[in-house]
Amino acid sequence: MDKILWADDEIDLLKPHILFLKAKGYDLTTVSNGRDALDALEKETFSLILLDENMPGLSGLETLSMINASHPEIPVIMITKSEEENIMDQAIGNQIADYLIKPVNPNQILLSIKKNLHSRAIVAEQATSDYQQEFQHLSSQINMASSLEEWMEVYKALVRWELKLADTDTSMGELLLMQKRDANSNFCKFVKRNYEDWLNSPDRPLMSNEIFKRCVFPLLDKGEKVCFFLVDNFRLDQWKMVQPLLSEFFNISEDLYTTILPTSTQYARNAIFAGLMPYDIKKMFPSLWVEEDEDEGLNIHESELIRTQLERYRRKDKFTYTKLNDSSAGEKFIRSLGAQKDINLNVVVLNFIDMLSHARTESKMIRELANNDAAYRSLTESWFRHSSTMDIFRRLAELGYKVILTTDHGTIRVDNPIKVVGDRNTNTNLRYKVGKSLSYNPKQVYEMHDPKRFGLPAPNLSSTFIFACNEDFFSYPNNYNYYVQYYTGTFQHGGISLQEMLVPLVTMTPK
Repeated sequence: MDKILWADDEIDLLKPHILFLKAKGYDLTTVSNGRDALDALEKETFSLILLDENMPGLSGLETLSMINASHPEIPVIMITKSEEENIMDQAIGNQIADYLIKPVNPNQILLSIKKNLHSRAIVAEQATSDYQQEFQHLSSQINMASSLEEWMEVYKALVRWELKLADTDTSMGELLLMQKRDANSNFCKFVKRNYEDWLNSPDRPLMSNEIFKRCVFPLLDKGEKVCFFLVDNFRLDQWKMVQPLLSEFFNISEDLYTTILPTSTQYARNAIFAGLMPYDIKKMFPSLWVEEDEDEGLNIHESELIRTQLERYRRKDKFTYTKLNDSSAGEKFIRSLGAQKDINLNVVVLNFIDMLSHARTESKMIRELANNDAAYRSLTESWFRHSSTMDIFRRLAELGYKVILTTDHGTIRVDNPIKVVGDRNTNTNLRYKVGKSLSYNPKQVYEMHDPKRFGLPAPNLSSTFIFACNEDFFSYPNNYNYYVQYYTGTFQHGGISLQEMLVPLVTMTPK
């Protein structure tokens, strides 16, 4: 039973309220002044305090300050006759849980108590009930989805429920995980049937190589100052965690787009900046294409690729390209923004989440901090809130930039190894392989025997691309057990899943 302390100099007049709350199952201790309230707190443990602002001796605000000093964990609901704004401000500044103005009826008090003591349990119970009712409908959506737009709606619904159920201690989380796996299995079959057609159809969906053409250039043509902000390895659920932080500064229009395969930086991100499929990048600009087996970085020519795209469309836009790997680089970028008088396009690449994903694979400590999707999201939100990234977006809003926030691909937590054999020139990515002598079970992968048909360059004439689906990852037979143990539960990208392929494309307009 929750114990509540109620301090009010007119406590005798509140007996009907007290009896009402006792009938609802609360144990109430009553006092008539602030000093007695502080004494009661020293003798007993309370879940919540109801505090009158206008009491003789210690005022409610003075009592509140002392309560916060000695028992900051106890929520305080202030009840007062005063409607003066300065008193409200002082109470809010002292982090009260709620502020009620007399006269109050018992149900008002009950609502405030429930909000502060039981809201999490009530929300969890309601979310569980709602998901149980929605389960069958969502299952039907998964089984019946026959277009990319329908799959996007399925994925949005799955993410919405994942976030709603994340804080509930029920079996619904496991049920949702089963639905996600079922959805990814069906989505992979859908991609296998349709991917090649997407690349060749005049009605193709928006994919990586047309982001600038269809999203950035129209804004520049309208005279907007644009910041194209690419967060490497950024999923829809992670975006949903940081969206409330940015809505303070921007009006937000949210969409999804479909990445090309492989869902990796070398292919998907270079396609964004070049406005071309990887095969065409290598053919037209061989010096800007980095092969799988080369030692240099796979994304070292991004600025040059952006320039080639602008030139190909005969655009005269002046642009800057900035890669942010740490907070000091972010702070430097903020300082540079004010001096850019004639630059109408800023392109920014933020690598933190990709670094976090790789660090989680390599660091035992980071594995513990991000041991599941919910923890991974939480780390993303915490970093976003406390890094220079928030300051960047605040400054962009102040300067009137229209911001396009997106990513090159998402990531998925893998847990099912699939054996594949290749020669020593086979690439090391766990979600896709390219080689000329790969051995694998074709039923477990998506194959591309003629990469050119899929817009991909082939290292050799006989090269084949294969892609992992669902939560699978490729492993080699040699040292198999160690390899599997090391990578199971890590976040990977390069293959086919809702999380990797359907990614945020957000347009933000300053408020």
